[in-house]
Amino acid sequence: MREAPIGIFDSGYGGLTVLKEISRVLPEYDYIYLGDNARNPYGTRSFEAVYQFTLECVNKLFSMGCQLVILACNTASSKALRTIQQKDLPLIDPQRRVLGVIRPTAEVIGNYSKTRHIGVLGTPGTIKSKSYVLEISKFYPDLHVYQQACPMWVPLIENNEHLSPGADYFVQKYLDELLSQNANIDTVILGCTHYPLLLDKIHQFLPSTIQVISQGAIVAESLKDYLLRHPEIEERCSKSSAFRFLTTDLADTFNSNASIFFGKEVTSEIIIVA
Repeated sequence: MREAPIGIFDSGYGGLTVLKEISRVLPEYDYIYLGDNARNPYGTRSFEAVYQFTLECVNKLFSMGCQLVILACNTASSKALRTIQQKDLPLIDPQRRVLGVIRPTAEVIGNYSKTRHIGVLGTPGTIKSKSYVLEISKFYPDLHVYQQACPMWVPLIENNEHLSPGADYFVQKYLDELLSQNANIDTVILGCTHYPLLLDKIHQFLPSTIQVISQGAIVAESLKDYLLRHPEIEERCSKSSAFRFLTTDLADTFNSNASIFFGKEVTSEIIIVA
């Protein structure tokens, strides 16, 4: 059988938290991870730049045999996914698929909140797009959604400073700003795949009555369901439990940082996508 891994794309390392959960739920498949570290972060870039970068990376994964690509990046999912699905895929290959991480979370988030007030923490790009607000309203029009941009969180994580005492200020700052919008918030979505690495500090500065939702497990279960419902896609994905890791920047740096996100040693290759 030809190599046809499931592609996982992120602007940096955060998507590895999603890959970790997906491979736990679906261990039999082959996976190829692409981190566009050379152009990271995406969170502060324009819609046009994020779309162009994301499309280039999707095409690279397609060229490597991927029939299905997951945009394990909230910024790419919010700024590029719809255009790629509607405009580009019909021209590239109508039989291939590109999925995001926002919709799976939106589909189930109403099951978690009792007060019907939820918060979303994300990069400036994700928050500005209002993608969570729009998607959640489709499934749960009764939910009140409050957003908070956290521009310093990804830089702290990617520079391995997220566990330092210096990170406390920015963790507490953004959480306080979110909760000041409404005292009835009882559920908070981590709307960036980097943020699970801050989970301990987030719990430290949030009331214990507020539950925090990470996306990895939700996306993994959603993908499992998707493959069951779409056997024509599932049958085209190769299965030998193989992993391949790609980066657009320094491999040694990627390997060192990626192991923190993925939970085990990673060996990567450098590629050019543009």
